[in-house]
Amino acid sequence: MKQEKRVRLLISGRVQGVCFRVYARDEARRLGLRGWVRNLPDGRVEAMAQGDPVKLGTFEAWCQQGPSHARVLEVEVVEEATNGTEPVSFEITY
Repeated sequence: MKQEKRVRLLISGRVQGVCFRVYARDEARRLGLRGWVRNLPDGRVEAMAQGDPVKLGTFEAWCQQGPSHARVLEVEVVEEATNGTEPVSFEITY
């Protein structure tokens, strides 16, 4: 059994108003990841994703591109400890 990993991603660029959160949620669910994605007041998108490390890598790579109307300039990835409050699905939060 592989050890799960949790990461927080901060995505900068033209990432709001282009359905980034919807596409990110769909991609995360397709990969079987759990967590959430939300817009930040400063124009970035923040996501927390948890699951198989290989699938997290695939999700991180997807976030580098985003949906077709997005223009991603930077993705900051920070690994976090799982803390017992495990997400059960991947959702858009506000």
